[in-house]
Amino acid sequence: MSTAIVVGGGPNGLAAAVALAREGVQVTVLEAADEIGGGARSSEAILPGLLHDHCSAFHPMAVGSTFLNSLSLERYGLSWRWPEIDCAHPLDGGDAGLLYRSVTGTAAGLGADRSRWLLAFGRPSASFDTLAEDIMGPLLRIPRHPLTLARFGLPTLLPAAEVARGFSTEKARALFGGVAAHAFRPLHYPLSSAIGLGIITAGHRHGWPVAAGGSGSITAALAALLADLGGKIETGTRVRAAPELPAADVTLFDLAPGAIAGILGDRLPARAARAYRRYRHGPGAFKADFAVEGGVPWTNPDAHRAGTVHLGGAFAEIAATERDIHAGRMPERPFVLVGQQYLADPGRSAGNVHPVWTYAHVPHGYTGDATEAIVAQIERFAPGFRDRIVGRAVRTTTQMAAYNPNYVGGDIVTGAKNIRQVVFGPRTTFSPYQVGVPGMYICSAATPPGPGVHGMCGANAAADALRYLRRHQ
Repeated sequence: MSTAIVVGGGPNGLAAAVALAREGVQVTVLEAADEIGGGARSSEAILPGLLHDHCSAFHPMAVGSTFLNSLSLERYGLSWRWPEIDCAHPLDGGDAGLLYRSVTGTAAGLGADRSRWLLAFGRPSASFDTLAEDIMGPLLRIPRHPLTLARFGLPTLLPAAEVARGFSTEKARALFGGVAAHAFRPLHYPLSSAIGLGIITAGHRHGWPVAAGGSGSITAALAALLADLGGKIETGTRVRAAPELPAADVTLFDLAPGAIAGILGDRLPARAARAYRRYRHGPGAFKADFAVEGGVPWTNPDAHRAGTVHLGGAFAEIAATERDIHAGRMPERPFVLVGQQYLADPGRSAGNVHPVWTYAHVPHGYTGDATEAIVAQIERFAPGFRDRIVGRAVRTTTQMAAYNPNYVGGDIVTGAKNIRQVVFGPRTTFSPYQVGVPGMYICSAATPPGPGVHGMCGANAAADALRYLRRHQ
């Protein structure tokens, strides 16, 4: 029987382990922390009975993942819950752009931009499952559906600012800009529209659901399936150097590139070592969870029904804050994401006290306290919020990196989304999962298709590893 070691028990490491174990490989996952899951963990962080997601919260890419959907994880307790409105983007004055799962429902609320939104997202969302066969893997390969990919892909090359200029209303511009900002990238840079277009398109096909019982339910389901397949997980096992790696036919790393370079040292070819050590990380996230009595008192009534609320004001303001954090400056009004997962999954609340999940975009390695800036941004669109807070828990960029070492400097998307890293991954190669050592692979979110609890980075790397095993049997 072939053997495999997976270093790192985040969603991609677990996905890789399951993909290998399904093919009869004997797999052991080594996780440095005391619990598996990486960013897909949940706990009662503030009050008993009040469930908070640690990082990953909403899952438009996971619910439609071809790999996750092939596993029948509902047998292990995974189920999805959808909010009434996927995302609200309030504006000063009380109006808001609203993102629904329905592309026509979203367009209907955008007034003069109705036809423009339908033109941008109607056809791609209808064909998203076909499109996903190409965009959820390495970009530099012969596409299965070249015309579908070309229609979707050409606009992704544009700066988000150029895409936003195609809309005439501030609601549409801000709604798009808030989603594009998930890339932690200045919105005037080429390719900065790609993640926003991808998330919106996926959401119009599958929605922005939460996992019932918290994002940790995804981790638990993958771990339970792996156990049924004979795989093993060892927690509290940190690998610091190559001699500490158990002997195996293949080894996969669910780690940031720099960590892999640190472990393998001279075993890495010089070119790969340079690329991994020079791998660029982006701005950070400062996370603040709140226990809020009665929920957030939003001025806009529709925000009370939205799973996610983006706080950044008009598109120009979002663009300015993303420029600031990229340049290392902390903005007075940072872009803030608010999660109201309990609206779709009420069991996360404790009576009339609800868990409100937030994080702010901050500079890489920011050492200050952004809690007050987050509260002030929420107060801007929900006066009286401060008075409803009955508990809070924060995680700085430094604490983010300690919680999950892949989040270098608080970079929760595991790498700057510049053109080279989006197209190639950690190094310039047509084989982004191969580290340059025979039988060794990287399967973290630093590889295509990037961040999100979809498991595709792990599944794609495992496919490469399986081909290697078949060649060497």
